[in-house]
Amino acid sequence: MEPIAAPSPNFDDRPANTPIDILILHYTGMRTAAEAVARLCDPEARVSAHYTVDEDGTVYSHVPEERRAWHAGASFWAGARDVNARSIGIEIVNPGHEFGYRSFPDVQIEAVIELAGEVVQRRKIPTARILGHSDVAPARKLDPGELFPWGKLALAGVSLWPQTRRHRLDVPFEDGLRAFGYGLPPEMEVQLPVVIEAFQRHFRPARIDGRPDAECEAILAALLREIDITRD
Repeated sequence: MEPIAAPSPNFDDRPANTPIDILILHYTGMRTAAEAVARLCDPEARVSAHYTVDEDGTVYSHVPEERRAWHAGASFWAGARDVNARSIGIEIVNPGHEFGYRSFPDVQIEAVIELAGEVVQRRKIPTARILGHSDVAPARKLDPGELFPWGKLALAGVSLWPQTRRHRLDVPFEDGLRAFGYGLPPEMEVQLPVVIEAFQRHFRPARIDGRPDAECEAILAALLREIDITRD
């Protein structure tokens, strides 16, 4: 589907020689798509994204991919503190936890998969760097949340999902999270359980309790192994 132009003035230039190698998925967290698009295009709001995907699958384009949109805020991933500088941001229309969080319609997810696939192919973004807002800003954000179907995206090749849970984690869980890319103290002012909750919200949404049990360890071990395989 060809995106509908809804230009936002809220962007600036990316720093020179900075790769675009992260894709961040958000939910809008507003009552309606119209409210969300209006806010993303409001110069006084000083927030934006490159794209928004409505619940009916309609895609809006706000900021050219070559420019830095203002969507991630204070964030961190794998050593990068200015995540906006090296990422593409996609907002997905959903009221979010504040206004009645609900499942994402199939037609919407199909549109997200198509759009994300185009971005990933165009920018050569690794699947391990297709992330949720809560992954890069766990102390502040919950989106796209535990109802977002990351596994479905993985089947389409636009997300990383553990293929097995039989691996054993050979390092402390905290070290494994850091190796995968999560920001922990002293890189970020956030408590470890909050980061674990962000990990669970993405990769083990059935139980989000901030505790690294055996299942979480096996999932993290599988993810780290996936990264190593990709790098080889």
